[in-house]
Amino acid sequence: MTLAATAPQGFLSPTGVEIAFLLVGMATLGAAVITVTTKQLVHAALWLVVALGGLAVEYLLLTAEFIAWVQVLIYVGSVVVLLLFGLMLTKAPIGRSPDADSGNRWVALAVAIASAGALVWVVVDAFRTQWIDLDGAAQGSTEVTGTILFRHWVLPFEALSVLLLAALVGAIVLSRKNGDAETAEAAGTPTSATDKEQR
Repeated sequence: MTLAATAPQGFLSPTGVEIAFLLVGMATLGAAVITVTTKQLVHAALWLVVALGGLAVEYLLLTAEFIAWVQVLIYVGSVVVLLLFGLMLTKAPIGRSPDADSGNRWVALAVAIASAGALVWVVVDAFRTQWIDLDGAAQGSTEVTGTILFRHWVLPFEALSVLLLAALVGAIVLSRKNGDAETAEAAGTPTSATDKEQR
């Protein structure tokens, strides 16, 4: 009994955390697939919330509580809200949008598989010789995450901030153009060179 109780867990005898990790991962993958295949933009944004929330649960199961809450606050609470505001500002269709499917699903699938393979290869190759220091601070804690982020990942972090700002500015510009055109049409003024020639 003692030997059986102290025996390490293997693939044939997973723990409850490992089973929960697998189930949440499958649900997250399903939500991600629906996000990129649905023809309703609002539904895509809502399924994106499910996918990002699933990632946060995965971080919690990996005992990375700080990363999990950052995932919820930044991605679920900010990026998705920004996306929904962009949909509202650009007056995206609420129902099914025929323009949401370009007909290049097989090409997109091939690119997605190639990108996933390249990403997995890069991550495995980069962390092949990395070891977790069990005597140091807990991995995923605020101290370790802050040290790694502001020492090695400052440039990608700032680049992501600029990208989000550019997306917000682009949504505002597009909404202003559409609003100006509708205002001009309501006022009966020409909005383009073609309208001027017709008038």
